[in-house]
Amino acid sequence: MLNGIRVVELEGLGPGPFGAMFLADLGADVITIHRKGGAATPGMPERSLLDRGKRSIALDLKNANDLETALRLIDTADALIEGFRPGVMEKLGLGPDVCLTRNPKLVYGRMTGWGQDSPLADTAGHDLNYIALSGALWYASHPGHAPQTPPTLVGDIGGGAMYLVAGVLAGLINAQRTGTGTVVDAAIYDGSAHMMNLLMTMRQTGNLSETRGQSLLDGPHWCSTYACACGGYISVQCLEPKFYMQFLNLLGLTNDTEFQRQYDRDLWPSLSRRLTDIFASQPRDHWEALFRGTDACVAPVLSPDEARSHPMNLRRNSWQDIDGAFQAAAAPRFSGHDWTPKPSPMRGEHTKEILAELDSLS
Repeated sequence: MLNGIRVVELEGLGPGPFGAMFLADLGADVITIHRKGGAATPGMPERSLLDRGKRSIALDLKNANDLETALRLIDTADALIEGFRPGVMEKLGLGPDVCLTRNPKLVYGRMTGWGQDSPLADTAGHDLNYIALSGALWYASHPGHAPQTPPTLVGDIGGGAMYLVAGVLAGLINAQRTGTGTVVDAAIYDGSAHMMNLLMTMRQTGNLSETRGQSLLDGPHWCSTYACACGGYISVQCLEPKFYMQFLNLLGLTNDTEFQRQYDRDLWPSLSRRLTDIFASQPRDHWEALFRGTDACVAPVLSPDEARSHPMNLRRNSWQDIDGAFQAAAAPRFSGHDWTPKPSPMRGEHTKEILAELDSLS
């Protein structure tokens, strides 16, 4: 999809590399500038799956010659991605003013937690901090329990990388139409707040409460996960009445007068307790078989390894072993285009190749 588009990525952590991988999955020529002589980040492999499909050049940006090489490389790029704290790229001599003067069509993608200009712009933070302050963490548990979300998904990836990619793609379209580049200020704080607008529409109808456990999607017995006899879990979210009635019918609860009052908030806690006892009476496989193929909106909670062997994945092939690493395939999918995974490079693996390309342009 993005064949012919070149993206230069400055080595970083989390959402920046993920966003650059996403663009590589879409067909862009992504060149990562890794730190020369540097080792992989502690806990990360030498060949990170977030580098899949990319090429790698190793440079020391504090060295004048290597800095000039980086600038020459950026001159050839359609987009750049960096994830440093505000001001770091400027100190390196790679700030937007310098790069856009040399390459006016460049889309300069900046990925931070707090944004380029905010009261917290110069302070450290992580996924959980950003979504806590933006309001996106508030509804992420049952009443009486500390809010908790899957690590990195809501902040780093959802509110960060995905908004960075959307901004870069919008910038590329604008640059093709106008010949003018732009700076994309992608902040995890902003993106995670923006994602809340789906829930905020419910507030307009009184279905989103400041009191946790009283909103349409964070308190009902029909919107929760339940432990099964085997120690596994089952998810239930039959929001619409017609789906809820199928759910009750399969559980033999159709004539239960309390369960018939689906939207009675006063009954939600007691009905949740009753469902807790019901689902704890049988193993997860029993419940999956009972609800499979129905519109009751019930699904087992699977680990990634379990998801790999589920019939859904056997058909979609979303989870794969690629280049010796278990990982998810590219998404979305496009008609007439088959995604072929490319390996992740070793740090600096393509240095000579990329330098030769630059020399050929001189």
